[in-house]
Amino acid sequence: MGIFSFFSKEKKESLNKGLFVTKQSFFSKVANAIMGKATIDDEVLENLEEILMTSDVGVETSLRIIEKIKKRVAQERKVETSKLNDLLREVIAELLVSNGQEDKADFDTPADKKPYVIMVVGVNGVGKTTTIGKLSHQFNKAGKKVVIGAADTFRAAAVDQIKIWADRTNATLVSQGMNADPASVAFDTLTSAVAKDADVVIIDTAGRLHNKINLMAELTKIKNVMKKIIPDAPHEILLVLDASTGQNAIEQCKQFTAATDVNALALTKLDGTAKGGVVIGISDSFKIPVKYIGVGEGMEDLQIFNKHEFVDSLFKQ
Repeated sequence: MGIFSFFSKEKKESLNKGLFVTKQSFFSKVANAIMGKATIDDEVLENLEEILMTSDVGVETSLRIIEKIKKRVAQERKVETSKLNDLLREVIAELLVSNGQEDKADFDTPADKKPYVIMVVGVNGVGKTTTIGKLSHQFNKAGKKVVIGAADTFRAAAVDQIKIWADRTNATLVSQGMNADPASVAFDTLTSAVAKDADVVIIDTAGRLHNKINLMAELTKIKNVMKKIIPDAPHEILLVLDASTGQNAIEQCKQFTAATDVNALALTKLDGTAKGGVVIGISDSFKIPVKYIGVGEGMEDLQIFNKHEFVDSLFKQ
C-alpha cells in the first residue's frame, strides 16, 4: 500500500475545497512577487518573506523557510522562478511535524490503550464542543464505543451542548451539571468507561484563559484524578484552535502549552479563511503534531491531518 492509501478521493476533495481561500490568496501574492523575474533573487525572497508573514505562517517559521530556500538557491546558483512552488512545497513538508497517522486508517486508536483517553482543551468559541462531537461521530463510525465527560462545568450551555452531540453520535455522556467539580466528572467518566469496556473517552474542559495559574491547577487536578483509574491517562491532550484567528491561535497555543502537556492539535475553521498558513507556523514553532483539521461544517469534515496531502492540496492549482 502507498502512503496515501487511506486518503479517499472524497477527503481529498473536501480538503481542496477547505483550503481554497488560503490557496487563492497565497498564490496570487506569489505570482505578483515573481512577476517579470526569471530567477529567484534577493527581491523575490524579500517579497516571499512578506507574503509568508502576512499569510499567518509566523515570523520564525517564515524566516526558516526563507533560509532553506536561500541555501538551495546558493547551491544551484541559478533557480528559475517557475521552480519556486516546488521549493516551497518541499521546505514546508520538512517543517510540518508528523503525527504518525499518515499511513494508518482514520480514527484508529492504539490496541494497547483501552480506553484511549483524550482530554480536550481550548478557549471558548474555537469550535471545541463541535470538534468533540465530530470526533465522537468519527470514532462511532469506526465501530468504537465512545464515552464523553462533560467536565466544562463553568458555562451553563456547555453541558447542554455536549449532551446534544453525545445523543447525535451514540456516545454515553457522563455529567454532573453546571458548577460541578471538573475532576470529579473526569473520575466518574473514566470509571464508567472502564465498566462499559469503552474504546474511547473524550473529556471536555473549561475554556478559560483569564488566569493561567488557575487553569494549570485545574487541568493538573483533572489529569491526576484520571491517573487513579488509568495510570497513563490522558493519552492525548488535544488543544483545539481556530485557524481563522491566525496569530491569536499561536498566542493561545503558547498559553495552553505553558499550562499543560499538549501533545496534539486540532485546527478548526480552515474553510473560508485565507489564514491556513497558521497550520505550518504552529506545527513548526511548537513541534506539536497537528492531528485533526476542520475543513467544513459537516460531520465528515473533521479529518485526520495528513501533512503530505495538506502540502499537495495547498500547492495544487
